[in-house]
Amino acid sequence: MLKVEQIIVCGHYGCGGVKAALEGKDLGLISNWLGHVKEVIQKHNILLDEIEQDSERVRRLCALNVIEQVLNVCQTTAVQQAWMKGQKLAVDGLIYELDDGLLHELGICVRSNEELSTIYHRAIEKLTAL
Repeated sequence: MLKVEQIIVCGHYGCGGVKAALEGKDLGLISNWLGHVKEVIQKHNILLDEIEQDSERVRRLCALNVIEQVLNVCQTTAVQQAWMKGQKLAVDGLIYELDDGLLHELGICVRSNEELSTIYHRAIEKLTAL
C-alpha cells in the first residue's frame, strides 16, 4: 500500500498559523487546521514558557510541531504496517528557514517502531538545548 522509502514532514519558521495558535487567535475556518498545533502547545507548555522572546517562542513551536507531526505519521496504520512487513521506510522531520531558504534537520528520522520513542525524545532534547 505504502510504496515509498521516505516520508518528509516539513514545517517552516515564521509560520503565521503557528503564531496565531500560540497567541490564541481565532482565525475562523483555519482554526480547525490549527487544532494539532494547540495540542503541541499544551504538551510542551513548559518548554515554551521558558522562552521570553515571542519570536523565539514561535520558532521553537514551529520545530516542536514538526517533531510531533513526525510522531503522528509514524503512528498511522499505513506506516506501522509497512514497518511490520519489514519495508524500508523512514519518516524525517525538516524545517524550512524563510530567511535563507535552507532546510534544516531536526534530529528526527525514524526508520522503525522500535526506535521511535528514543529518537523522538532525543529530538526534543536537542531542540531544547539550542
